[in-house]
Amino acid sequence: MTMANGNGVAADFITVGEGNDARRIAVALQPPAAGNTLAHFVWLGGYRSDMSGTKAIELAALAARLGTGCVRFDYSGHGISGGAFVDGTISRWLEESLAVIDHAASTLGSSRIVLVGSSMGGWIALRAVAELAGRSGIDIAGLVLIAPAPDFTSELIEPNLTETERAALAERGQFEEPTPYGPDPNIYTLKLIEDGRANRVLTGAIETGCPVHILQGMADPDVPYAHAVRLMEHLSGDDVVLTLIRDGDHRLSRPQDIAKILEAAETLARGT
Repeated sequence: MTMANGNGVAADFITVGEGNDARRIAVALQPPAAGNTLAHFVWLGGYRSDMSGTKAIELAALAARLGTGCVRFDYSGHGISGGAFVDGTISRWLEESLAVIDHAASTLGSSRIVLVGSSMGGWIALRAVAELAGRSGIDIAGLVLIAPAPDFTSELIEPNLTETERAALAERGQFEEPTPYGPDPNIYTLKLIEDGRANRVLTGAIETGCPVHILQGMADPDVPYAHAVRLMEHLSGDDVVLTLIRDGDHRLSRPQDIAKILEAAETLARGT
């Protein structure tokens, strides 16, 4: 069955997990033009974002112009996918990402991909690269990381918890935090934080085996640009480019920001 979300994105569904853990994941596959040899894009969204956001739509439009494929999907508890948001963890969303990548490779008939990860999606992209290393059938041509937030639970949330928030985690297993990005507060669960510790990547050298382009706003109130600089230091063995945008915020969704993101994605897709 194909379903469209509120922004008209048509998606099919795959099932990830088994038994009581099974959830329906919405996937939008945009096939490449016949004979196109460019790497296709896989969009990995941020915390509480979905595949109908501005950057995801613009990436799909770039793929159409280039004649290559594009894969977008909603994590469980996001967008039109099934599952409860409060059940989400990095491990759970990573499992879904890997299932979507495998599904897309078999459906689109192309195994060369550029992972484009925004915020939390940057963390999941780095974990996905590690999980896919050495596996046959998937060739990662590059990573575009937009305001990446690897290890954000242990690096950006835990050190700044208030006593009230710590008490809420202990007593209720979650706490809420207002966000400027929507009317509903962000929810951070104890299981997300504990699982985040098991998925840390800023603990040593990160070997992706492919070019990486990081784009980071220096006016980002959520992920300090020093975090991106630190990530770049951990990627010391790779071909890494860091673009700092002096007045850029966390979303990096202005036309001038989008242009930089798409330029980076096209360069990696072409392998130039």
